[in-house]
Amino acid sequence: MTETPMQMDIMQIMELIPHRYPFLLVDRITECVAGKYVKGYKNISMNEDVFNGHFPGNPIFPGVLMVEALAQISAGMVMTMPQYAGKLALFAGIDGVRFKKLVRPGDRLEFYSEILKLKGPIVKTKCTASVDGELAVEAELMCAIQ
Repeated sequence: MTETPMQMDIMQIMELIPHRYPFLLVDRITECVAGKYVKGYKNISMNEDVFNGHFPGNPIFPGVLMVEALAQISAGMVMTMPQYAGKLALFAGIDGVRFKKLVRPGDRLEFYSEILKLKGPIVKTKCTASVDGELAVEAELMCAIQ
């Protein structure tokens, strides 16, 4: 039987993870199958505070924030699993991160994350973020559920 992917708006995302403005970096989840994969996005706006310093006259969305966004969307997916509902996913590790494309204001950063391994409270995911179909960053992330 095929599971029907769920969608989530910003209010539903905030029910799953504790992040809030200015550190909530996922605008929408477009597809999520609990325990399998998640897709979503963040619209990158020139109005974000980070562009005041990164970099004046040459705005580039920081790679570390792209990785954080991937961690947030992955945590959102994990929190939809019944055994983890209501718990907290903490960033536990990162492997193989590679940055491939600059992300700038006006871009839509599209996320994909799939679960590679579940072992007790540790979840490992494979994640990508892209703009207009072009890979911007890839990484394997781990979170610890508490």
